[in-house]
Amino acid sequence: MKNNLILTFCGMLLTIGGIFAQQDPHYTFYRYNMNIVNPAFAGSVEGAELALGLRSQWAGVEGAPESQSAIFGTSLGKKVGLGLSILNDKTFIETQTWLAIDVSYHIKVSQENTLYFGVKGSANTYDANTQGLRTYGVGQDGTLMDFENRFTPNIGAGVYWKSKRYFISASIPKLLTPDRLQENNGNAFVGSDKMHAYLAGGYEFALSKSTNLHITNMLRYVNASPLSYELTGMVDFAKRFTLGAGYRFSESFSGLFLFNVGKGFDIGYAYESALEKPVDGIDNGTHEVFMRLRM
Repeated sequence: MKNNLILTFCGMLLTIGGIFAQQDPHYTFYRYNMNIVNPAFAGSVEGAELALGLRSQWAGVEGAPESQSAIFGTSLGKKVGLGLSILNDKTFIETQTWLAIDVSYHIKVSQENTLYFGVKGSANTYDANTQGLRTYGVGQDGTLMDFENRFTPNIGAGVYWKSKRYFISASIPKLLTPDRLQENNGNAFVGSDKMHAYLAGGYEFALSKSTNLHITNMLRYVNASPLSYELTGMVDFAKRFTLGAGYRFSESFSGLFLFNVGKGFDIGYAYESALEKPVDGIDNGTHEVFMRLRM
């Protein structure tokens, strides 16, 4: 019974992926993972920062989506920032690892406002176990017979406006569209990656001398797919503990917290639940762990 549920679920996931083309992973802690989507964010935080993340979707389902990330950012001199991002993503028969280097340059517009420009150079390895397609109830096009591991370079760009109380971010982390697996009418074939564009912003409201409310949002556009919009509210208590909730319109809702252990070290956890269960009896929750060290 369990195997039948898994097989049914996998087939549905591939179909959903083909329709909506959400090919890059979402993160509930997107406010703290900005380097992944916007190279201009590199060096915008005072000092150096290292962030580690783990996102596990649909716990208990063999081969379900899982992502690991490592992000480092620092300033170089007075005007230049440097960032490094490593992302590993696995979804059933697909596995990819993405390595990116970011370089940013900023202009001091006023005492409280700074404009950052960034470019991203990246390389991606992509592999799909096409032999397992029939196991998941999906046929394959003849062109997949010789499908091999892909190694592709890419470039991206972004801008980031930082003020004392708010920020605005706009970026396209991958301008090129290399080959990857797609699905249509129950058959897999060689298609192309979709361009992702991100627009984000946030504002900080002072509730008291030691308590602040952070409202952030992100709009994701994927070529030939519906827009995805996420709104998150977080309350920061004396920069020691942050508690929040988020809503991805028509997709999911989430809860998260971030705790400052001390000496620039933060650890956080988020739980996200889809609005609709794809298969009865399977946990539709997503767990996300986040760690950050500021130096």
